[in-house]
Amino acid sequence: MDDELLELQRQFEFAQQAKSSIRLSERNVVELVQKLQQLQIIDFELLHTVSGKEYITLDQLRNEMVSEVKKIGRVSLIDLADATGVDLYYVEKQAQSVVTEHRELMLTQGEIMSESYWDSIAEEINERLQECSQIALTELAAQLNVGLDLVSTMLEPRLGTIVKGRLEGGQLYTPAYVARVGAMVRGAVRGITVPTNLTVVWSSLQQLLQEIDGTSGLAVEGSFFQSLFNGLVKEGKILGLLRAGVHWTPAVFAVAQREFVDSFFSQNSFITYEALHKLGIPQPIQFLQSRYPEGKPLVSTFVHPSMIEMLDASTEDALDRGSWSDSLSLLPSSFTPQDASKMLSLCQSVQNALKSNKAHIFGDFYVLSSSFIKDICDRVVKELETLGVSGCADSTMHADVQVPNEAKVGHESGRLNEMVSDGGANRHADKGSKKKKGKATGNAVANLSESGADNQEQTLTKSKRGQKRGKDASSQTSDSKTGSKKESLKVKEDNPSPSEDWIMQKITALVSDFEEQGIDDPETILRPLANQLRPTIISSWMEKKKALLTNNAERMKRLLDNLQKKLDESFLNMQLYEKALELFEDDQSTSVVLHRHLLRTVAAPMVDMLLQNLDEHNKLKNGHEVQEAPNSESVSLSPGDRTAICKSFPGALANKALAVVEALEGKSVEIFMAAFRMVTEESGLPLKKLDKKLERTLLHSYRKELTSQVSAETDPVSLLPKVVSLLYIQVYHKALQAPGRAISVAISHLKDKLGESACKILTDYQTATVTLLTLLAASPGDEEDCASDRILSKKELLESQMLDLKSLVLSTSQSS
Repeated sequence: MDDELLELQRQFEFAQQAKSSIRLSERNVVELVQKLQQLQIIDFELLHTVSGKEYITLDQLRNEMVSEVKKIGRVSLIDLADATGVDLYYVEKQAQSVVTEHRELMLTQGEIMSESYWDSIAEEINERLQECSQIALTELAAQLNVGLDLVSTMLEPRLGTIVKGRLEGGQLYTPAYVARVGAMVRGAVRGITVPTNLTVVWSSLQQLLQEIDGTSGLAVEGSFFQSLFNGLVKEGKILGLLRAGVHWTPAVFAVAQREFVDSFFSQNSFITYEALHKLGIPQPIQFLQSRYPEGKPLVSTFVHPSMIEMLDASTEDALDRGSWSDSLSLLPSSFTPQDASKMLSLCQSVQNALKSNKAHIFGDFYVLSSSFIKDICDRVVKELETLGVSGCADSTMHADVQVPNEAKVGHESGRLNEMVSDGGANRHADKGSKKKKGKATGNAVANLSESGADNQEQTLTKSKRGQKRGKDASSQTSDSKTGSKKESLKVKEDNPSPSEDWIMQKITALVSDFEEQGIDDPETILRPLANQLRPTIISSWMEKKKALLTNNAERMKRLLDNLQKKLDESFLNMQLYEKALELFEDDQSTSVVLHRHLLRTVAAPMVDMLLQNLDEHNKLKNGHEVQEAPNSESVSLSPGDRTAICKSFPGALANKALAVVEALEGKSVEIFMAAFRMVTEESGLPLKKLDKKLERTLLHSYRKELTSQVSAETDPVSLLPKVVSLLYIQVYHKALQAPGRAISVAISHLKDKLGESACKILTDYQTATVTLLTLLAASPGDEEDCASDRILSKKELLESQMLDLKSLVLSTSQSS
């Protein structure tokens, strides 16, 4: 074999050294290759190199690319094109085939990298990681000039093998560093005893690590802490409940919660939902029901059945005793009225008593037995009867709410009052017919106590002599704010009824238990109780009122008859005296004095009499008990008393009565007379008008009376006004009412009508009277004083002149 091999070598060497007789040019070679390709002798693709002097097959190109990548580990396609001498287009075209055939290679971002390259890079990263404890992937990506995702993808399979570390949140950490931070997380979480948001804990740990590592350390992401925390929870190294990924409730807190709830509930038999909210239990009802299935949830509290049984027994005992129970006061202070109401609905004995109508609940938690309520009602009714209806129909009563039976009684009482009023009106009509005085005018008696503060007016109707009057006027209500005359019909009661407030006051006064119990808001029980008792009390009150109205009817009739007679007499006298004022119209100052004197002396008693009688009639009509005065004389009233009485009248009557009181304090008799006529017409009391015949009759009676008084008068001072009045009747046929300071003016008006001797007697007597009154006013009261002597002498002088003064009128009167 060796000889044969040597022979072949010699032949090969000879062939090489032999010179060719034929030489081919590059062009011939190219054409030859093309011819071979046409003849399909060369049936594979050939590529030209960049220099154009060489051919290269695709397999050779791929082999050279793989060889180059394996030699360096990471080569860009541009560098491969330079190394193989092939155009970049063909290199890029064959790069994907190379990567597909060789799985250890990868093409990314125009570069082909091998697994060995990444292994070496991982070894370098591991060496560096062990030195620094942590490395950021962004830093590695910048150094390797690759994407962050590529670095992360290449490192993940090598973690724990080539790279001894842990990748979290874009950071590489060494096991020691992970263990260190894990210990910090474990210690921090174990130190938590109350529900905490973990983001706050992670922020604190980040600050702590920055302080430890200084400026050279990298910031640790919260996700790293969270990952370590989740691992500790899975391993059971920390115990608790995690909600929403960040809300951590440690097991020690849950244990403390349960212990507190169990302890409090077992000791008190209740616990409030607010207490559980403070403990961090978001759904207290579900939590308590799961732990205590036998418990009962209330509005704000969870209770044990034993507390319901306690309340049930206490309430049942109160009902058996015919008393009442404040359920809320029997429960702890944390219970609300709604809780007490819910507990009462769970009390069996209370529910049985409610169904059998033996008990009633007021204000959610007050339980009153029916016998207790009946006793209160009886006592209030008894108090009502003791006080009398007049005591109940005070300002504490109003008619804002009426029970149905009130309307019936009020209608009957209205008919009764109407009959009385009609009787009074017909009586006046009969008087007018007897006097044969042509037309007689009158007014239907107005209802003096139309309801409340409504301005109700009754239509006044004129009728001829003998015409029957008494039709009902429609009851109307005017707008109290605008004073509009447009009124709408409204049916109302004639009298007010006991209000809830009045009944509440009586219950408080009669039943001391409510105050002794220290109820915070008495209206919680008193108002519903008063509302329930009110119909019964009103029914009793209306029965008593009906009886009083029946008894008062005859008395009202007598009152109106007497009042009409007195008014006729007084008003005729007033008209008679008013005519004498015409003589002094030229003297304004004297006229004012005379007007005021007449208003004070004659008009005031007449107004007082009218107001007092109308007030009594109003009370009787409203069903009040009014004591009869021992005598029929009217009491003089002050201006304040008159105003108060006027304001108690209903509607338009009150306004017109106030106008009379105002006119009484004025300076004009004419204004007073007009206002007085309006009041009497509103009251249904027509007044007689002074005619010539009546005037002569009254003057004759007045003259006769004055003559008798003058003849019997012994007081020298009182004699002069009477003589002057009598002279005015004789001279002017006028009845003059003059005060002392107007006597001199009155005498001066007589000078032209009397002789000189009569005038001298009057003047001298008036001068002596003025002197005597002046001495009396200035006298110190000492009998031995010189002034007393002068007074005595003046009296004697006047007494000596009395006969002469009397002779001026008595002789004339006797002769006439």
